[in-house]
Amino acid sequence: MAQVRRNPALARGRRLRRNHAKSRGLRSLGTWLMAILLLAGGGGAVAPQAGGGPSTVPAQLPGGEPYTPELRARLASELAKRGNRYEPRTAQLRPDGTPRFSNRLLLEPSPYLQQHAHNPVDWYPWGDEAFETARRLGRPVLVSIGYSTCHWCHVMEEESFDDPEIAEVLNRHFVAVKVDREARPDIDAIYLTALRAMNQPGGWPLNVWVTPDREPFFGGTYFPREGRDGRPGFAALLESIHQQYASNPAAASAQAERVADTLRRSLEANVAMASTLPSADPLIGARLDAGRKFDPLRGGQAGAPKFPSSFPLRFLLRYARRTGDEAALDMVSLSLEKMAAGGIYDHLGGGFHRYSVDDGWRVPHFEKMLYDNAWLAVVYLEAWQATGRQDFRSIARETLDYLDREMTAPEGGFYSATDADSVTPEGHSEEGRFFTWTPTEMIQALGPEDAEVMAAYYGVDDAGDLEGRNVLSASKPLERVARNLGMKPNAVREVLAQSRAELKRVRSQRPPPLRDEKRVTAWNGLAISAFARAGFAMKEARYLEVAQRSARFVLDHMRPDGRLARIYFEGRVAGPAFLEDYAFLIQGLIDLYEATGVLSWLEDAVDLQRILDSRYLDVEGGGYFKTSSDGEILLAREKPASDGAIPSGNSVTALNLLRLAELTGRPEYRQQFEFLYSAFEPLLVSNPTALSEMLLAIDYTLDTSKEIVIVGPEKGGDFDGMLAPLRESFVPNRILSVVRAGDHLERSAEVIPLVKGRVPRKGHVTAYLCEHNVCLLPTSDPEVFAGQLAEVVPLQ
Repeated sequence: MAQVRRNPALARGRRLRRNHAKSRGLRSLGTWLMAILLLAGGGGAVAPQAGGGPSTVPAQLPGGEPYTPELRARLASELAKRGNRYEPRTAQLRPDGTPRFSNRLLLEPSPYLQQHAHNPVDWYPWGDEAFETARRLGRPVLVSIGYSTCHWCHVMEEESFDDPEIAEVLNRHFVAVKVDREARPDIDAIYLTALRAMNQPGGWPLNVWVTPDREPFFGGTYFPREGRDGRPGFAALLESIHQQYASNPAAASAQAERVADTLRRSLEANVAMASTLPSADPLIGARLDAGRKFDPLRGGQAGAPKFPSSFPLRFLLRYARRTGDEAALDMVSLSLEKMAAGGIYDHLGGGFHRYSVDDGWRVPHFEKMLYDNAWLAVVYLEAWQATGRQDFRSIARETLDYLDREMTAPEGGFYSATDADSVTPEGHSEEGRFFTWTPTEMIQALGPEDAEVMAAYYGVDDAGDLEGRNVLSASKPLERVARNLGMKPNAVREVLAQSRAELKRVRSQRPPPLRDEKRVTAWNGLAISAFARAGFAMKEARYLEVAQRSARFVLDHMRPDGRLARIYFEGRVAGPAFLEDYAFLIQGLIDLYEATGVLSWLEDAVDLQRILDSRYLDVEGGGYFKTSSDGEILLAREKPASDGAIPSGNSVTALNLLRLAELTGRPEYRQQFEFLYSAFEPLLVSNPTALSEMLLAIDYTLDTSKEIVIVGPEKGGDFDGMLAPLRESFVPNRILSVVRAGDHLERSAEVIPLVKGRVPRKGHVTAYLCEHNVCLLPTSDPEVFAGQLAEVVPLQ
């Protein structure tokens, strides 16, 4: 469990993070909503809190409805299971260290919800019980959405949700619902869209007030406890919303209906009129758009904050391959160089932080997310294949080694994230403390001479980046640093390597950031892809073992009754699976099949695609909905239409369908792709980089993809020699099947028609490279095979 944050003022006071806190202001929202803000601006009286009582679980929370004996018994039982070593995440403790308060979230299989399990707020998880209670009591509902490693979610918890006085107002006048956006991205998407419909920027924590019918009428992101900088305080805002809702509930309902209508139109758009075939227009448009947005000095998209995924790196690699556009390749190379040198990269432990708050990749937001690192590992892997640069290969390997070492569960599967905050020696919570250094700390760890070299290369000084603490960021060329120090470059490299290892050892003795140990199906799919592809490309058996063990875990433990679940946490699965869960896992299984030749991975991918087609496909409008046809009915059924920090499920499914079509020979997969493309064609033409990962599928279908079968004898054979040219080449638009003659080939041919009749010539491992089912002459010569792979069809 997370450490108790005893001095939230430090967490709130981070200079750079305050300058770049996710949007917290409120804008003009009409007469009724302005009345809320005016009332809130005047402050609000907060009633005294109710006592907790002597029992393990109080009979009721401050201002809340009494708990039933059954609920109290369940909470007490759950607390007893935690044992004496359990550290409640709250400042509201009894003298013996047990929590004064417990609520329903203690029973939920979500790390984020359990972080709030001992708030004095009478939290409900999302579900009918909360909204039926609101209807019975005639109250509005606060839906508060966040995630376990969200810095500003922690701040608002410490300031407001863990405060008995705030809780008393909230419990008396509202029904409070907590949502883990990582477990329920469908709910998050709806209310994020609603916030934008109310002319407000989004972010997390996301706090939306809704009617008992779940329709939103007011919202915002982070609210400070007390008003400051022109923003209303949360305490006064609660009083204001209560007064306005109680005095004029019809106005709230009218506002809610308007917002709900807007979000339905927004989320349920993208309907295909008829199946159409892709053209190169979106690719050309995306290249022009990338050029306009590119930062020529620092790489990536110009401006701050800088997110690695906001720039279409994987698309540009493909565009450069098909067109010979060196400028496109240079944009990718510069971006990857600057990211790897900047503070967004963990120079001691590997892996990337979520984004940088500045425009130079120097000062990060210190969360580390599984999905970011899985995606970036693939980007660096492909860049190595496209350019031959070993530094890109090294970053891919270091990132995967970090995931293997720190984010992989012993029994398989990947954990979700690590927090931005960690605990100081004084017991305070502070963002980035684990990752940052003062010059004194560096000298103590390394001695003055080696510390001087590290400080010169990584920009460590007394001023620092964060109140005297430094983020390691290599902003100067090593040769220049060596010249300034009067040293040879190789000597500097040696000192840096030894010093990084020692600083990593010293850092490991600090309290680490909280790790969110839930396993999310979608993000595991991304990581399985990364390890499978790297295992094949680098001929690294360890990576393939990690990928296979994790895939086996997801399929065995996160697929109850044959359909995927969203999350696995503490031995329990929970939450409905979404489009992205199926799409990303299918992609991972296809990659795993191509990397290992184990047919069952492909068969599992086909089976999951069947469920996706039967439960998520928009049979009338093309593309796929986020939620299942038999899932919970929300205000709208979203069809994801943009790539963000992670690709949309539709973008990944588009390429999955093309690969499955060629692997299995089933024409219905290509037909589904064409129907999907038709639904998104207007957006791809008007704003192509909004779906940058879908551009990979368009490039695939406009290219002459390579259908590759490598067949060897039943025993023995030099597979490695024949596969070597493919491992290190950038050939993105291809399928691969590696088989042995005999039973393996015959069994594979039942699923993959392309392998039927292929034989190892003269007993040697033989490559068959085909295009549109027409094959070139088979070869057992790796050099001939390399020449076949090198042929590129220009983009027309």
